[in-house]
Amino acid sequence: MKSTLHQPFSKRIAIIGGGPSALFSYKRIIESEKNFLEISIFEKKNQLGSGMPYSIEGANYEHVTNVSDNEIPIIVTSVAQWITTLPDELLERFSIDSKNFNEYKVLPRLLFGLYLEAQFELLQKIALKKGFSTQIHYKTTIVDVKENIENNKIEIVSNDEIFSDFDYVILCMGHNWPKIVEGKISGNYDSPYPPRKLEIKLNHAVAIKGSSLTAIDAIRTISRSNGTFEKDKNDILQFKPSAECPDFKIVIHSRSGLLPAVRFHLSDTHLRNDSLLSDKELAKHIKNNNGFLSLDFLFDYDFKYQFLEKDLVFYERIKNLNIEEFVAEMMILRGKVTPFQLLKSEYIEAEKSIQNQQSVYWKEMLAVLSFAMNHPAKHLSAEDMIRLQKILLPLISIVIAFVPQTSCVELLALHNAGILDIVPVGPKSYVEPNKNGGANYIYTDQYNVEKNVYFKTYINCVGQPHLSYADFPFRSLANQKIISPALLKFQSSEIAENLLNNGSKIIEKGDNENYYLYVSGIAINDNFQVLNSVGAFNNKIYIMSVPYIGGFNPDYSGLDFCEAASLKIVKAILETSEFD
Repeated sequence: MKSTLHQPFSKRIAIIGGGPSALFSYKRIIESEKNFLEISIFEKKNQLGSGMPYSIEGANYEHVTNVSDNEIPIIVTSVAQWITTLPDELLERFSIDSKNFNEYKVLPRLLFGLYLEAQFELLQKIALKKGFSTQIHYKTTIVDVKENIENNKIEIVSNDEIFSDFDYVILCMGHNWPKIVEGKISGNYDSPYPPRKLEIKLNHAVAIKGSSLTAIDAIRTISRSNGTFEKDKNDILQFKPSAECPDFKIVIHSRSGLLPAVRFHLSDTHLRNDSLLSDKELAKHIKNNNGFLSLDFLFDYDFKYQFLEKDLVFYERIKNLNIEEFVAEMMILRGKVTPFQLLKSEYIEAEKSIQNQQSVYWKEMLAVLSFAMNHPAKHLSAEDMIRLQKILLPLISIVIAFVPQTSCVELLALHNAGILDIVPVGPKSYVEPNKNGGANYIYTDQYNVEKNVYFKTYINCVGQPHLSYADFPFRSLANQKIISPALLKFQSSEIAENLLNNGSKIIEKGDNENYYLYVSGIAINDNFQVLNSVGAFNNKIYIMSVPYIGGFNPDYSGLDFCEAASLKIVKAILETSEFD
Protein backbone atom coordinates (compact mmCIF):
# COMPACT_ATOMS: atom_id res chain seq x y z
CA MET A 1 0.00 0.00 0.00
CA LYS A 2 1.38 3.42 -0.95
CA SER A 3 1.79 6.12 1.65
CA THR A 4 -0.46 9.16 1.25
CA LEU A 5 2.02 11.42 3.03
CA HIS A 6 4.14 12.05 -0.06
CA GLN A 7 3.49 13.50 -3.46
CA PRO A 8 4.90 12.03 -6.71
CA PHE A 9 8.65 12.54 -7.19
CA SER A 10 9.09 12.89 -3.44
CA LYS A 11 12.27 10.77 -3.45
CA ARG A 12 15.22 12.27 -5.28
CA ILE A 13 18.23 10.26 -6.48
CA ALA A 14 21.48 11.86 -7.62
CA ILE A 15 23.81 9.86 -9.86
CA ILE A 16 27.30 11.33 -10.03
CA GLY A 17 28.93 10.34 -13.29
CA GLY A 18 27.29 9.41 -16.56
CA GLY A 19 29.28 6.38 -17.75
CA PRO A 20 28.38 2.67 -17.85
CA SER A 21 27.84 2.44 -14.06
CA ALA A 22 25.35 5.30 -14.23
CA LEU A 23 23.72 3.74 -17.30
CA PHE A 24 22.98 0.49 -15.51
CA SER A 25 21.86 2.28 -12.33
CA TYR A 26 19.46 4.40 -14.37
CA LYS A 27 18.20 1.30 -16.18
CA ARG A 28 17.47 -0.46 -12.88
CA ILE A 29 15.56 2.55 -11.56
CA ILE A 30 13.43 2.75 -14.70
CA GLU A 31 12.76 -1.00 -14.61
CA SER A 32 11.52 -0.69 -11.03
CA GLU A 33 8.40 1.16 -12.29
CA LYS A 34 8.64 3.33 -9.13
CA ASN A 35 8.10 6.66 -10.87
CA PHE A 36 7.96 8.53 -7.57
CA LEU A 37 11.77 8.52 -7.91
CA GLU A 38 13.20 11.67 -9.45
CA ILE A 39 16.64 11.21 -11.03
CA SER A 40 19.38 13.81 -11.51
CA ILE A 41 22.53 12.79 -13.37
CA PHE A 42 25.71 14.85 -13.15
CA GLU A 43 28.26 14.31 -15.93
CA LYS A 44 31.48 16.30 -16.43
CA LYS A 45 31.44 15.72 -20.22
CA ASN A 46 28.67 16.41 -22.72
CA GLN A 47 28.15 12.71 -23.48
CA LEU A 48 26.39 10.03 -21.45
CA GLY A 49 27.08 6.29 -21.48
CA SER A 50 30.61 6.04 -22.82
CA GLY A 51 32.54 6.88 -19.65
CA MET A 52 36.33 6.88 -19.92
CA PRO A 53 37.07 3.56 -21.70
CA TYR A 54 34.70 4.15 -24.63
CA SER A 55 35.28 7.86 -25.27
CA ILE A 56 38.25 9.88 -26.55
CA GLU A 57 39.47 9.99 -22.95
CA GLY A 58 40.32 6.29 -23.18
CA ALA A 59 40.31 5.25 -26.83
CA ASN A 60 41.32 6.06 -30.39
CA TYR A 61 40.04 4.45 -33.57
CA GLU A 62 42.61 1.65 -33.22
CA HIS A 63 41.28 0.49 -29.84
CA VAL A 64 38.79 -2.36 -29.55
CA THR A 65 36.67 -3.89 -26.81
CA ASN A 66 37.54 -7.26 -25.30
CA VAL A 67 33.88 -8.29 -25.34
CA SER A 68 31.48 -8.90 -28.21
CA ASP A 69 27.79 -8.14 -28.62
CA ASN A 70 26.70 -11.58 -27.38
CA GLU A 71 28.69 -11.06 -24.14
CA ILE A 72 27.19 -7.68 -23.26
CA PRO A 73 24.41 -7.49 -20.66
CA ILE A 74 21.08 -6.49 -22.19
CA ILE A 75 20.34 -2.76 -21.92
CA VAL A 76 17.55 -1.76 -24.34
CA THR A 77 18.62 -3.01 -27.76
CA SER A 78 21.52 -5.21 -28.83
CA VAL A 79 24.51 -3.82 -30.70
CA ALA A 80 23.38 -5.81 -33.76
CA GLN A 81 19.97 -4.10 -33.70
CA TRP A 82 21.53 -0.68 -33.16
CA ILE A 83 24.01 -1.13 -36.02
CA THR A 84 21.13 -1.34 -38.52
CA THR A 85 20.05 2.21 -37.57
CA LEU A 86 23.41 3.87 -38.28
CA PRO A 87 24.17 6.03 -41.34
CA ASP A 88 26.60 4.64 -43.92
CA GLU A 89 29.12 7.41 -43.24
CA LEU A 90 29.47 6.36 -39.60
CA LEU A 91 29.71 2.67 -40.48
CA GLU A 92 32.43 3.39 -43.05
CA ARG A 93 34.38 5.40 -40.50
CA PHE A 94 34.60 2.29 -38.32
CA SER A 95 34.88 -0.20 -41.23
CA ILE A 96 31.62 -1.89 -40.24
CA ASP A 97 29.35 -3.73 -42.70
CA SER A 98 25.87 -3.80 -41.14
CA LYS A 99 24.73 -6.62 -43.44
CA ASN A 100 27.53 -8.91 -42.28
CA PHE A 101 27.77 -7.80 -38.68
CA ASN A 102 29.03 -10.58 -36.41
CA GLU A 103 27.78 -10.53 -32.83
CA TYR A 104 30.72 -12.71 -31.79
CA LYS A 105 33.41 -10.21 -32.80
CA VAL A 106 34.85 -7.38 -30.74
CA LEU A 107 33.99 -3.78 -31.58
CA PRO A 108 35.85 -0.50 -31.98
CA ARG A 109 35.72 1.08 -28.52
CA LEU A 110 34.63 4.51 -29.77
CA LEU A 111 31.78 2.89 -31.71
CA PHE A 112 30.74 0.99 -28.59
CA GLY A 113 30.75 4.30 -26.72
CA LEU A 114 28.27 5.68 -29.25
CA TYR A 115 26.13 2.57 -28.68
CA LEU A 116 26.10 3.16 -24.91
CA GLU A 117 25.20 6.81 -25.50
CA ALA A 118 22.30 5.71 -27.73
CA GLN A 119 21.12 3.27 -25.04
CA PHE A 120 21.08 6.10 -22.50
CA GLU A 121 18.92 8.15 -24.87
CA LEU A 122 16.51 5.23 -25.31
CA LEU A 123 16.27 4.82 -21.54
CA GLN A 124 15.42 8.50 -21.15
CA LYS A 125 12.55 8.10 -23.62
CA ILE A 126 11.31 5.02 -21.76
CA ALA A 127 11.57 6.90 -18.47
CA LEU A 128 9.50 9.78 -19.83
CA LYS A 129 6.76 7.41 -20.99
CA LYS A 130 6.70 5.73 -17.58
CA GLY A 131 6.33 9.04 -15.78
CA PHE A 132 9.85 9.37 -14.36
CA SER A 133 11.43 12.80 -13.99
CA THR A 134 15.04 12.92 -15.24
CA GLN A 135 17.38 15.90 -15.14
CA ILE A 136 20.75 15.71 -16.91
CA HIS A 137 23.47 18.14 -15.85
CA TYR A 138 26.13 18.05 -18.60
CA LYS A 139 29.58 19.59 -18.22
CA THR A 140 29.13 19.61 -14.45
CA THR A 141 32.10 18.59 -12.33
CA ILE A 142 31.17 17.57 -8.79
CA VAL A 143 33.74 18.57 -6.18
CA ASP A 144 32.03 17.49 -2.97
CA VAL A 145 29.17 15.52 -1.47
CA LYS A 146 27.92 16.11 2.05
CA GLU A 147 25.06 15.21 4.35
CA ASN A 148 22.86 18.03 5.62
CA ILE A 149 22.39 17.09 9.26
CA GLU A 150 19.44 19.46 9.73
CA ASN A 151 17.14 17.88 7.15
CA ASN A 152 18.86 14.49 6.71
CA LYS A 153 19.33 15.13 2.99
CA ILE A 154 22.34 14.96 0.65
CA GLU A 155 23.98 18.01 -0.94
CA ILE A 156 25.89 17.82 -4.20
CA VAL A 157 28.49 20.56 -4.75
CA SER A 158 29.80 21.48 -8.20
CA ASN A 159 32.39 24.09 -9.10
CA ASP A 160 29.78 26.84 -9.13
CA GLU A 161 26.52 25.52 -7.66
CA ILE A 162 25.06 23.52 -4.76
CA PHE A 163 22.31 21.00 -5.52
CA SER A 164 20.31 20.21 -2.39
CA ASP A 165 17.69 17.90 -0.92
CA PHE A 166 18.59 14.53 -2.39
CA ASP A 167 17.39 11.43 -0.59
CA TYR A 168 19.99 9.13 -2.18
CA VAL A 169 23.22 9.47 -4.13
CA ILE A 170 24.95 6.83 -6.26
CA LEU A 171 28.63 7.59 -6.84
CA CYS A 172 29.56 6.44 -10.37
CA MET A 173 32.68 8.54 -10.99
CA GLY A 174 34.38 5.75 -12.95
CA HIS A 175 38.06 5.58 -13.81
CA ASN A 176 40.60 8.00 -12.39
CA TRP A 177 44.25 8.23 -13.45
CA PRO A 178 46.04 10.57 -11.01
CA LYS A 179 48.90 12.59 -12.44
CA ILE A 180 51.99 12.29 -10.26
CA VAL A 181 55.00 12.87 -12.53
CA GLU A 182 53.39 13.51 -15.88
CA GLY A 183 53.62 17.15 -16.92
CA LYS A 184 56.55 17.72 -14.59
CA ILE A 185 59.06 15.46 -16.34
CA SER A 186 59.04 15.14 -20.12
CA GLY A 187 58.63 11.68 -21.59
CA ASN A 188 57.19 10.28 -18.36
CA TYR A 189 53.53 9.25 -18.51
CA ASP A 190 51.46 8.16 -15.49
CA SER A 191 49.03 6.40 -17.83
CA PRO A 192 48.48 6.05 -21.58
CA TYR A 193 45.20 8.00 -21.37
CA PRO A 194 43.98 9.93 -23.19
CA PRO A 195 45.76 8.03 -25.97
CA ARG A 196 46.07 10.97 -28.35
CA LYS A 197 48.97 12.21 -26.19
CA LEU A 198 50.96 9.17 -27.39
CA GLU A 199 50.60 10.02 -31.09
CA ILE A 200 54.27 11.04 -31.21
CA LYS A 201 57.41 10.10 -33.13
CA LEU A 202 59.82 8.12 -30.95
CA ASN A 203 63.20 7.29 -32.44
CA HIS A 204 64.32 5.36 -29.34
CA ALA A 205 63.31 2.54 -27.03
CA VAL A 206 60.10 3.05 -25.03
CA ALA A 207 59.57 1.44 -21.62
CA ILE A 208 56.11 0.05 -20.91
CA LYS A 209 55.34 -0.89 -17.29
CA GLY A 210 52.89 -3.78 -17.14
CA SER A 211 51.56 -6.22 -19.71
CA SER A 212 47.82 -5.71 -19.23
CA LEU A 213 45.20 -4.53 -21.73
CA THR A 214 46.25 -1.02 -20.74
CA ALA A 215 49.73 -1.76 -22.06
CA ILE A 216 48.26 -3.09 -25.31
CA ASP A 217 46.30 0.17 -25.67
CA ALA A 218 49.55 2.13 -25.48
CA ILE A 219 51.32 -0.22 -27.88
CA ARG A 220 48.57 0.02 -30.50
CA THR A 221 48.79 3.82 -30.44
CA ILE A 222 52.55 4.40 -30.40
CA SER A 223 53.20 1.70 -33.04
CA ARG A 224 50.88 3.48 -35.50
CA SER A 225 52.69 6.75 -34.90
CA ASN A 226 56.03 5.13 -35.74
CA GLY A 227 55.26 2.72 -38.55
CA THR A 228 52.54 0.89 -40.47
CA PHE A 229 50.82 -2.50 -40.38
CA GLU A 230 50.44 -4.27 -43.73
CA LYS A 231 49.54 -7.80 -44.80
CA ASP A 232 52.04 -9.72 -46.95
CA LYS A 233 51.21 -11.97 -49.90
CA ASN A 234 50.40 -14.79 -47.47
CA ASP A 235 47.87 -12.58 -45.65
CA ILE A 236 50.13 -12.38 -42.57
CA LEU A 237 50.30 -9.04 -40.79
CA GLN A 238 53.68 -7.31 -40.88
CA PHE A 239 54.92 -4.15 -39.21
CA LYS A 240 57.12 -1.71 -41.10
CA PRO A 241 58.89 0.92 -38.98
CA SER A 242 58.90 4.49 -40.20
CA ALA A 243 62.08 5.60 -41.97
CA GLU A 244 62.10 8.58 -39.60
CA CYS A 245 62.29 6.29 -36.55
CA PRO A 246 64.80 3.48 -37.27
CA ASP A 247 65.64 3.11 -33.57
CA PHE A 248 62.03 2.84 -32.41
CA LYS A 249 61.55 -0.06 -29.99
CA ILE A 250 59.02 -1.07 -27.32
CA VAL A 251 60.07 -2.95 -24.18
CA ILE A 252 57.32 -4.36 -21.95
CA HIS A 253 58.34 -4.77 -18.31
CA SER A 254 56.28 -7.43 -16.55
CA ARG A 255 56.66 -8.89 -13.07
CA SER A 256 56.07 -12.39 -14.40
CA GLY A 257 57.54 -11.80 -17.84
CA LEU A 258 54.28 -13.10 -19.31
CA LEU A 259 51.75 -11.69 -21.73
CA PRO A 260 48.00 -11.91 -21.05
CA ALA A 261 45.97 -14.75 -22.57
CA VAL A 262 43.99 -14.48 -25.78
CA ARG A 263 40.22 -14.10 -26.01
CA PHE A 264 38.38 -17.38 -26.63
CA HIS A 265 34.78 -18.60 -26.91
CA LEU A 266 32.82 -18.45 -23.66
CA SER A 267 30.14 -21.08 -23.15
CA ASP A 268 28.56 -18.78 -20.56
CA THR A 269 28.93 -15.28 -21.94
CA HIS A 270 27.95 -13.52 -18.71
CA LEU A 271 30.08 -15.60 -16.34
CA ARG A 272 27.11 -16.98 -14.46
CA ASN A 273 26.67 -20.53 -13.27
CA ASP A 274 23.75 -22.04 -11.38
CA SER A 275 26.09 -24.43 -9.58
CA LEU A 276 28.05 -21.62 -7.92
CA LEU A 277 27.62 -20.88 -4.23
CA SER A 278 24.43 -18.94 -3.52
CA ASP A 279 24.21 -15.92 -1.23
CA LYS A 280 22.54 -18.12 1.40
CA GLU A 281 25.30 -20.73 1.20
CA LEU A 282 27.96 -18.04 1.51
CA ALA A 283 26.19 -16.47 4.51
CA LYS A 284 25.90 -19.86 6.22
CA HIS A 285 29.58 -20.58 5.67
CA ILE A 286 30.62 -17.16 7.00
CA LYS A 287 28.47 -17.63 10.09
CA ASN A 288 30.01 -21.04 10.78
CA ASN A 289 33.54 -19.80 10.11
CA ASN A 290 33.75 -17.15 12.85
CA GLY A 291 32.52 -14.42 10.53
CA PHE A 292 35.10 -15.03 7.80
CA LEU A 293 34.77 -16.20 4.22
CA SER A 294 37.44 -18.83 3.49
CA LEU A 295 39.30 -18.33 0.21
CA ASP A 296 39.95 -22.08 0.08
CA PHE A 297 36.21 -22.74 0.46
CA LEU A 298 35.49 -20.43 -2.49
CA PHE A 299 38.25 -22.01 -4.56
CA ASP A 300 36.93 -25.51 -3.92
CA TYR A 301 33.23 -24.86 -4.57
CA ASP A 302 33.34 -22.13 -7.23
CA PHE A 303 36.30 -23.52 -9.16
CA LYS A 304 37.47 -27.06 -8.46
CA TYR A 305 34.09 -28.76 -8.11
CA GLN A 306 32.82 -27.09 -11.29
CA PHE A 307 34.95 -29.53 -13.31
CA LEU A 308 33.26 -32.66 -11.97
CA GLU A 309 30.65 -32.59 -14.73
CA LYS A 310 32.42 -30.69 -17.52
CA ASP A 311 36.06 -31.83 -17.35
CA LEU A 312 36.74 -34.78 -15.07
CA VAL A 313 40.30 -35.18 -16.39
CA PHE A 314 41.18 -31.62 -15.33
CA TYR A 315 39.45 -32.16 -11.97
CA GLU A 316 41.56 -35.25 -11.28
CA ARG A 317 44.62 -33.21 -12.11
CA ILE A 318 43.87 -30.39 -9.66
CA LYS A 319 41.63 -31.93 -6.99
CA ASN A 320 44.42 -32.30 -4.42
CA LEU A 321 46.10 -28.96 -5.15
CA ASN A 322 45.68 -25.98 -2.87
CA ILE A 323 45.61 -22.47 -4.31
CA GLU A 324 49.36 -21.97 -4.09
CA GLU A 325 50.07 -25.32 -5.76
CA PHE A 326 47.49 -24.75 -8.51
CA VAL A 327 48.87 -21.30 -9.37
CA ALA A 328 52.44 -22.63 -9.36
CA GLU A 329 51.52 -25.40 -11.79
CA MET A 330 49.68 -23.07 -14.16
CA MET A 331 52.54 -20.56 -14.13
CA ILE A 332 55.10 -23.29 -14.76
CA LEU A 333 53.13 -24.40 -17.81
CA ARG A 334 53.05 -20.83 -19.13
CA GLY A 335 56.76 -20.44 -18.50
CA LYS A 336 57.86 -23.47 -20.54
CA VAL A 337 57.97 -21.46 -23.77
CA THR A 338 58.84 -17.85 -24.54
CA PRO A 339 56.05 -15.28 -24.08
CA PHE A 340 55.57 -14.71 -27.80
CA GLN A 341 55.63 -18.43 -28.60
CA LEU A 342 52.93 -18.86 -25.97
CA LEU A 343 50.97 -15.93 -27.41
CA LYS A 344 51.05 -17.53 -30.85
CA SER A 345 49.97 -20.95 -29.57
CA GLU A 346 47.17 -19.40 -27.50
CA TYR A 347 46.06 -17.43 -30.55
CA ILE A 348 45.73 -20.67 -32.50
CA GLU A 349 43.91 -22.31 -29.57
CA ALA A 350 41.55 -19.32 -29.29
CA GLU A 351 40.83 -19.32 -33.03
CA LYS A 352 39.79 -22.97 -32.84
CA SER A 353 37.73 -22.25 -29.73
CA ILE A 354 35.80 -19.49 -31.50
CA GLN A 355 35.38 -21.37 -34.78
CA ASN A 356 34.08 -24.48 -33.00
CA GLN A 357 32.25 -22.46 -30.32
CA GLN A 358 33.96 -24.53 -27.65
CA SER A 359 35.30 -22.92 -24.51
CA VAL A 360 38.77 -23.31 -23.02
CA TYR A 361 36.95 -24.42 -19.93
CA TRP A 362 39.55 -24.00 -17.19
CA LYS A 363 40.19 -20.42 -18.29
CA GLU A 364 36.49 -19.68 -18.40
CA MET A 365 36.02 -21.10 -14.91
CA LEU A 366 38.88 -18.95 -13.63
CA ALA A 367 36.96 -15.93 -14.99
CA VAL A 368 33.80 -17.23 -13.30
CA LEU A 369 35.71 -17.62 -10.01
CA SER A 370 37.06 -14.09 -10.31
CA PHE A 371 33.58 -12.66 -10.85
CA ALA A 372 32.02 -14.84 -8.13
CA MET A 373 34.56 -13.94 -5.44
CA ASN A 374 34.70 -10.22 -6.17
CA HIS A 375 31.55 -9.24 -4.31
CA PRO A 376 31.99 -11.36 -1.13
CA ALA A 377 35.75 -10.65 -0.91
CA LYS A 378 35.07 -8.05 1.79
CA HIS A 379 34.33 -10.99 4.12
CA LEU A 380 37.77 -12.58 3.68
CA SER A 381 40.21 -12.54 6.56
CA ALA A 382 43.24 -10.31 6.18
CA GLU A 383 45.39 -13.44 5.74
CA ASP A 384 43.26 -14.68 2.85
CA MET A 385 43.18 -11.25 1.21
CA ILE A 386 46.98 -11.22 1.24
CA ARG A 387 46.98 -14.69 -0.38
CA LEU A 388 44.46 -13.52 -2.95
CA GLN A 389 46.47 -10.42 -3.85
CA LYS A 390 49.86 -12.14 -3.96
CA ILE A 391 49.01 -15.58 -5.30
CA LEU A 392 45.70 -15.89 -7.14
CA LEU A 393 45.04 -12.46 -8.64
CA PRO A 394 48.31 -12.33 -10.62
CA LEU A 395 47.29 -15.54 -12.42
CA ILE A 396 43.72 -14.33 -12.90
CA SER A 397 44.90 -11.01 -14.33
CA ILE A 398 46.95 -12.85 -16.96
CA VAL A 399 44.46 -15.54 -17.92
CA ILE A 400 41.20 -13.58 -18.07
CA ALA A 401 42.45 -10.41 -19.76
CA PHE A 402 40.87 -11.80 -22.95
CA VAL A 403 43.20 -10.05 -25.43
CA PRO A 404 41.30 -9.59 -28.72
CA GLN A 405 42.65 -11.46 -31.73
CA THR A 406 43.40 -8.25 -33.62
CA SER A 407 45.61 -7.03 -30.77
CA CYS A 408 47.32 -10.41 -30.58
CA VAL A 409 48.18 -10.35 -34.29
CA GLU A 410 49.64 -6.84 -33.96
CA LEU A 411 51.79 -7.83 -30.98
CA LEU A 412 53.18 -10.77 -32.96
CA ALA A 413 53.84 -8.56 -35.98
CA LEU A 414 55.73 -6.05 -33.83
CA HIS A 415 57.77 -8.80 -32.19
CA ASN A 416 58.59 -10.44 -35.54
CA ALA A 417 59.79 -7.06 -36.80
CA GLY A 418 62.19 -6.80 -33.85
CA ILE A 419 60.26 -3.86 -32.42
CA LEU A 420 58.55 -5.41 -29.38
CA ASP A 421 60.07 -7.40 -26.53
CA ILE A 422 59.21 -8.28 -22.95
CA VAL A 423 61.47 -8.59 -19.91
CA PRO A 424 60.64 -10.09 -16.49
CA VAL A 425 61.46 -7.63 -13.71
CA GLY A 426 60.09 -9.34 -10.59
CA PRO A 427 58.03 -7.87 -7.74
CA LYS A 428 60.85 -5.74 -6.29
CA SER A 429 61.45 -3.71 -9.43
CA TYR A 430 60.86 0.04 -9.36
CA VAL A 431 61.01 3.08 -11.59
CA GLU A 432 62.82 6.32 -10.86
CA PRO A 433 61.80 9.44 -12.81
CA ASN A 434 64.82 11.03 -14.47
CA LYS A 435 65.08 14.81 -14.17
CA ASN A 436 66.39 14.95 -17.75
CA GLY A 437 63.23 13.24 -19.00
CA GLY A 438 61.87 9.70 -19.03
CA ALA A 439 62.84 7.27 -16.28
CA ASN A 440 65.27 4.63 -15.05
CA TYR A 441 63.94 1.09 -14.73
CA ILE A 442 65.67 -0.74 -11.86
CA TYR A 443 65.25 -4.49 -11.48
CA THR A 444 67.02 -7.82 -11.08
CA ASP A 445 66.78 -9.97 -14.18
CA GLN A 446 66.17 -13.74 -14.44
CA TYR A 447 69.92 -14.36 -14.12
CA ASN A 448 70.01 -12.42 -10.82
CA VAL A 449 71.87 -9.53 -12.44
CA GLU A 450 70.94 -6.06 -11.22
CA LYS A 451 69.83 -3.73 -14.02
CA ASN A 452 69.44 0.02 -14.17
CA VAL A 453 68.22 0.96 -17.65
CA TYR A 454 67.43 4.48 -18.81
CA PHE A 455 64.51 5.15 -21.15
CA LYS A 456 63.84 8.52 -22.71
CA THR A 457 60.13 7.64 -22.79
CA TYR A 458 58.34 5.70 -20.04
CA ILE A 459 54.62 4.83 -19.88
CA ASN A 460 52.99 3.41 -16.75
CA CYS A 461 50.49 0.83 -18.04
CA VAL A 462 49.66 -1.21 -14.94
CA GLY A 463 45.94 -0.43 -15.33
CA GLN A 464 43.50 1.41 -13.13
CA PRO A 465 45.18 1.90 -9.74
CA HIS A 466 43.23 1.06 -6.61
CA LEU A 467 43.09 4.44 -4.91
CA SER A 468 43.35 5.01 -1.17
CA TYR A 469 40.95 6.44 1.39
CA ALA A 470 43.04 9.63 1.32
CA ASP A 471 42.46 9.90 -2.44
CA PHE A 472 38.67 9.87 -2.08
CA PRO A 473 37.56 13.16 -3.68
CA PHE A 474 34.52 14.12 -1.57
CA ARG A 475 36.24 15.09 1.65
CA SER A 476 33.11 16.26 3.49
CA LEU A 477 32.03 12.63 3.75
CA ALA A 478 35.34 11.90 5.49
CA ASN A 479 35.13 14.99 7.70
CA GLN A 480 31.59 14.03 8.71
CA LYS A 481 32.86 10.53 9.50
CA ILE A 482 30.37 8.99 7.08
CA ILE A 483 33.07 7.01 5.25
CA SER A 484 36.05 5.10 6.63
CA PRO A 485 39.14 3.29 5.31
CA ALA A 486 38.63 -0.29 4.17
CA LEU A 487 40.01 -2.70 6.81
CA LEU A 488 40.05 -6.47 7.09
CA LYS A 489 40.46 -8.30 10.37
CA PHE A 490 43.21 -10.88 10.94
CA GLN A 491 42.18 -14.31 12.19
CA SER A 492 45.61 -14.83 13.71
CA SER A 493 47.21 -12.20 15.94
CA GLU A 494 50.49 -14.07 15.61
CA ILE A 495 50.57 -13.69 11.84
CA ALA A 496 49.72 -9.99 12.12
CA GLU A 497 52.43 -9.42 14.72
CA ASN A 498 55.03 -11.16 12.55
CA LEU A 499 54.12 -8.94 9.61
CA LEU A 500 54.33 -5.87 11.81
CA ASN A 501 57.71 -6.93 13.14
CA ASN A 502 58.91 -7.35 9.56
CA GLY A 503 58.08 -3.73 8.80
CA SER A 504 54.54 -3.83 7.38
CA LYS A 505 53.00 -0.36 7.41
CA ILE A 506 49.47 -1.40 6.44
CA ILE A 507 48.58 -3.24 9.65
CA GLU A 508 47.26 -1.70 12.83
CA LYS A 509 46.17 -2.95 16.22
CA GLY A 510 42.65 -1.97 17.19
CA ASP A 511 41.33 -0.97 20.59
CA ASN A 512 39.80 -4.45 20.88
CA GLU A 513 43.22 -6.16 20.69
CA ASN A 514 42.44 -7.36 17.16
CA TYR A 515 44.73 -6.64 14.23
CA TYR A 516 43.56 -5.17 10.94
CA LEU A 517 44.92 -4.92 7.40
CA TYR A 518 44.43 -1.70 5.46
CA VAL A 519 43.29 -2.39 1.91
CA SER A 520 42.71 0.29 -0.70
CA GLY A 521 39.72 2.56 -0.84
CA ILE A 522 36.75 2.99 1.45
CA ALA A 523 34.66 0.46 3.34
CA ILE A 524 31.30 -0.65 1.92
CA ASN A 525 28.76 -3.36 2.68
CA ASP A 526 27.16 -5.92 0.37
CA ASN A 527 24.70 -3.31 -0.92
CA PHE A 528 27.50 -0.88 -1.84
CA GLN A 529 26.46 1.45 0.99
CA VAL A 530 29.35 3.33 2.58
CA LEU A 531 30.38 2.35 6.11
CA ASN A 532 31.66 4.49 8.96
CA SER A 533 34.46 3.51 11.35
CA VAL A 534 32.19 1.38 13.55
CA GLY A 535 30.71 -0.47 10.58
CA ALA A 536 27.37 1.34 10.46
CA PHE A 537 26.08 1.82 6.91
CA ASN A 538 24.58 4.97 5.45
CA ASN A 539 21.41 4.10 3.55
CA LYS A 540 21.55 7.29 1.51
CA ILE A 541 25.03 6.97 -0.04
CA TYR A 542 26.02 4.21 -2.48
CA ILE A 543 29.21 3.80 -4.50
CA MET A 544 30.00 1.97 -7.73
CA SER A 545 33.18 3.92 -8.45
CA VAL A 546 35.63 1.05 -8.83
CA PRO A 547 38.91 2.89 -8.08
CA TYR A 548 37.68 3.73 -4.59
CA ILE A 549 36.27 0.32 -3.58
CA GLY A 550 39.10 -1.88 -4.90
CA GLY A 551 40.06 -3.07 -1.42
CA PHE A 552 36.71 -4.74 -0.82
CA ASN A 553 36.14 -5.53 -4.51
CA PRO A 554 39.62 -6.60 -5.65
CA ASP A 555 38.68 -7.75 -9.13
CA TYR A 556 35.85 -6.59 -11.33
CA SER A 557 34.53 -7.37 -14.80
CA GLY A 558 33.43 -4.23 -16.60
CA LEU A 559 29.81 -4.20 -17.68
CA ASP A 560 29.06 -7.40 -15.78
CA PHE A 561 30.13 -5.64 -12.59
CA CYS A 562 27.93 -2.64 -13.46
CA GLU A 563 24.95 -4.88 -14.07
CA ALA A 564 25.34 -6.87 -10.83
CA ALA A 565 26.17 -3.91 -8.57
CA SER A 566 23.35 -1.73 -9.89
CA LEU A 567 20.82 -4.46 -9.10
CA LYS A 568 21.87 -4.57 -5.44
CA ILE A 569 21.99 -0.79 -5.12
CA VAL A 570 18.56 -0.05 -6.57
CA LYS A 571 17.01 -2.94 -4.66
CA ALA A 572 18.43 -1.51 -1.42
CA ILE A 573 17.16 1.98 -2.26
CA LEU A 574 13.66 0.66 -2.86
CA GLU A 575 13.74 -1.34 0.38
CA THR A 576 14.69 1.75 2.41
CA SER A 577 11.97 3.82 0.82
CA GLU A 578 8.62 4.28 2.54
CA PHE A 579 6.88 3.15 -0.63
CA ASP A 580 5.96 -0.42 -1.62
